[in-house]
Amino acid sequence: MRQVALVARDCGQVAGELRRTFGWPPPFHDPGVGRFGLTNAVFAVGDTFVEVVAPAQPDTTAGRYLERRGGDGGYMAIFQVRDLAAARRRVAGLGVRVVWTADLPDIAATHLHPGDVPGAIVSLDWATPEQSWRWAGPSWTGRAPEHAPGGVTGLTIEVSDPPAAAQRWAAVLGIPAADGEETPVVELPDQGQRLRFVPARGGHGEGIIEVTIAGLPVKREGEVGGGPWVIGGVRFAGEEG
Repeated sequence: MRQVALVARDCGQVAGELRRTFGWPPPFHDPGVGRFGLTNAVFAVGDTFVEVVAPAQPDTTAGRYLERRGGDGGYMAIFQVRDLAAARRRVAGLGVRVVWTADLPDIAATHLHPGDVPGAIVSLDWATPEQSWRWAGPSWTGRAPEHAPGGVTGLTIEVSDPPAAAQRWAAVLGIPAADGEETPVVELPDQGQRLRFVPARGGHGEGIIEVTIAGLPVKREGEVGGGPWVIGGVRFAGEEG
């Protein structure tokens, strides 16, 4: 899991709150998202990324998501794969529709239809060298700059059918889902990351409701102040490691 995106009505407001709260360096603004009718801000968080997108014109996928959710929230999860051709064959075999692809010399992407992978827009991406990430701007294109430790360690996604969603995400990623768990979890063993699936609340559409990040302060029992923090409709929580 290399990147998670929030969707907001006001990209600058949410990006500014993230910077003030966590002390992150200035984000990269990708003009390329204009093709989707969006503006954005991409923050490097360790060697992973947190993005904020906002509609810049009417009738966008992001705008429709804001309406379904009733406000800002988690929108997209991007996973880096070593063999994108195999991943594309896998999702085709599962009957998952692809809504957009990009194939550049150093990075490629495959956005999947959220109707086929519930809870978020999932993208399967590839990059070379593996540490690089063009979507985060020139400093990450073809290389990885010096960066702080830590990074995204997990997501919590609310869906109408958590066990079925966990199985679907696991199948798309080509990894097993835990069976028999009260809260279904998909573990990404190579990176120690995990995806948790919980029942959707009444009156809300499906979406990402929590991001855990190693390097944010971890609130211990009896302590006053500190996280977790709710920003852009998403709960941010620290995690040791």
